[in-house]
Amino acid sequence: MSDQITEVTSEGCGGRLIGSIQGIVIGFIGILIAVVLLFWNEGRAVQTYRSLKEGAGSVVPANATEVNPANEGKLVHMTGQATTNETLTDSTFGVAASNVIKLVRKVQMHQWVEHQQTETVKKVGGGTETRTTYTYSKEWSSTAHDSGSFKEPSGHQNPLMEYKDETQMANAVTMGAFTLSPGLVGSISGGESLAVTAPPTLPGRNVTLENGGLYIGSGSPQTPQVGDYRVTFEVVRPATVSVIAQQVGTSFRPYQTKAGDPLEMLKMGAVGADQMFEEAQQSNTVLTWILRVVGLIIMVVSVGALFKPIEVLADVIPFLGDLVGLGLGLVSFAIGLTLSLMVIAVGWIFARPILGIVLLVVALAIAGAAVFFGMQMRKGREAGSSQPAG
Repeated sequence: MSDQITEVTSEGCGGRLIGSIQGIVIGFIGILIAVVLLFWNEGRAVQTYRSLKEGAGSVVPANATEVNPANEGKLVHMTGQATTNETLTDSTFGVAASNVIKLVRKVQMHQWVEHQQTETVKKVGGGTETRTTYTYSKEWSSTAHDSGSFKEPSGHQNPLMEYKDETQMANAVTMGAFTLSPGLVGSISGGESLAVTAPPTLPGRNVTLENGGLYIGSGSPQTPQVGDYRVTFEVVRPATVSVIAQQVGTSFRPYQTKAGDPLEMLKMGAVGADQMFEEAQQSNTVLTWILRVVGLIIMVVSVGALFKPIEVLADVIPFLGDLVGLGLGLVSFAIGLTLSLMVIAVGWIFARPILGIVLLVVALAIAGAAVFFGMQMRKGREAGSSQPAG
């Protein structure tokens, strides 16, 4: 058994060419996925924007200390102390806390973790040689690592992760005269550490206290063994919160906007309605750009897969293949960017026609410029090759 192994594999030009041709199908599927993602994202962004604008224009201020029947069914904004008188108990470890909104258990297990590093080198004739190095180290992790899927499981076996993270939430959390909905309670944050004062009795387990938490296993904090656990706890205590939601009796539910999105928001602290809507719009913008970038990356990679056979054929001479690969990469990016802009433009045409048309014109201009420069470069090469040798 070694904590590092290296695997070397080779693939000939023929195998690479067949794989690249098969990859064309994947490329077309990827393009379709990118188109759907980009188009859906633009519609989602516009709908959320309009829903938030509608909500900002409809919200009414309300007092959390009393239920105003005039606000029944309306979108209200109020600030108050979220509190509860419940006691939450972790049945596995016997840890309990009174008057808390959440009880959070965090678990880490000492286990083997596999790391992988791959390097591929092109060979003369169009083949490749891939060197993959697997290294293994013992680490604390809250995620279970399946040693059965390791390249070298022998000597790196991990036991099943018996204890895992868990969050308990109070059923009845009030804010003045109102009871918060589960969705709003789930948004309450601000956990603080809860010190365990006595170790529980677990059959067949050695349990000790460590830095306010629990240490479970045959080892010790200084010399941990694979399969040992570190367990800590946090609680979310009563706190001031600000809520925007539909008032229904003495509780709340998401407010259905005419634009399409349901609105139910909670922020920690005393936050005004205008600020809550502004921050929600900012979050919508960030998410929109993240999905745009993801869609663009999928589009570019998928377009590149369509040209992969050309690069493989050019790899017969590795230096030539690198140049062709660089050129095809630029072409793939240009085409992918153009297609992405066109999809985004079409998406915006349904929501904001003027902006959509502008984006479509920009996309067509990029495509036209790429074609023009390509033709100019081709004419230049043809002119150079037609001149007699001096």
